[in-house]
Amino acid sequence: MPRFVLSTIGTSLLTQQIDRDNREETDWSKSLSNHANLKLDETPENIKQIIKELQKRATEKLNQNDIPKIRRASAELNGIYGLYEEQLEQGKQDIHWLVATDTAQGEATAKIVQSFLEKHGIVTQILQPNNLSATSTEDFQNGIDELLKWIDDTIPGYQDSDYRIIFNLVGGFKSLQAYLNTIGMFYANEIIYIFEGVGSKLITIPRLPIQIDTSKIQPVQFALMAAGAWIEQSKLQDVYETLIFSVDNEATLSNWGRLTWNKVKSKFLGGDLLKFPRLQYEDSFIRDYGKINNVKEKIKIQEVLAKVSYFLLKYNGDTAPLCRDGGLLYEDYVNKGGIAHFRVTQGIRISCRTSEETLVLRHYGTEPEVNNNP
Repeated sequence: MPRFVLSTIGTSLLTQQIDRDNREETDWSKSLSNHANLKLDETPENIKQIIKELQKRATEKLNQNDIPKIRRASAELNGIYGLYEEQLEQGKQDIHWLVATDTAQGEATAKIVQSFLEKHGIVTQILQPNNLSATSTEDFQNGIDELLKWIDDTIPGYQDSDYRIIFNLVGGFKSLQAYLNTIGMFYANEIIYIFEGVGSKLITIPRLPIQIDTSKIQPVQFALMAAGAWIEQSKLQDVYETLIFSVDNEATLSNWGRLTWNKVKSKFLGGDLLKFPRLQYEDSFIRDYGKINNVKEKIKIQEVLAKVSYFLLKYNGDTAPLCRDGGLLYEDYVNKGGIAHFRVTQGIRISCRTSEETLVLRHYGTEPEVNNNP
């Protein structure tokens, strides 16, 4: 069975290359620490030069192909060597993703590991969620949100293709590890660690049989919040506090709320049409929806409807933002009596008309079907 391996990336592979006995390098560690949360374009040129030199040294060390030294130098590779029992050729059928912070040092370290794995024939890609760093709590939370969305968009497809999902959390920062340890309990078949020390064995933690209490989930409100909406907190009184993030009496999904919603949304979005604010359904649209047997297709439709509803709520029924959104591409038909349409996917459309500040949905189907009978 092929594996999808997600590894967290720290920066110790870089910092371990500093010569502590060299007077000229005495302050390198402090300089790197002081600039640890800067993106590449924000990083001063002298720090870039230090990073470049340490990259070179780390690459040279890894290219010596001394497995014990490699495992001591890189926690991330230590986990991967443990996974393959020091036989990296076992990984040629697998897909590896390296999760790094959105920083110059995180990017540099990830590129070292990527290059090394690719030289051994392992397909490897880097993921740097936007703003994922310790610059601020807000940046970190936003980065985790983007990471969660990527995971939910990406991993289920590999699961459907019978990949075994493995989270390698040997390396990386503790704060990121803590989140991915919990996320892994929902998405990974197993999580791997290695205790520090020469000859330490791989520790494998299987997925736990987690049950999610859905009794407090409000599907319309959760779908709207997942689309970006902020909801009056008074409308979410029965929702567990850990699932929402509140500011000034309004709330949206917290990281854990988004994680929970991602895992249960099929139960709520894969069935009957939900009644979203500022949307009405003509009988023709309800009939078109009723012909759909694919649960994933229904989920996609209702997520798009939640997005449209959110925009209409935010802009008081104005459809102009729907036109500007690159995913929806809302536009009026020519000479069709005010009927418009918007995109669900590349080839799927929904036709509609406006009624005061509400959008009335008419038909759903392929682009030719809807265009011919809007």
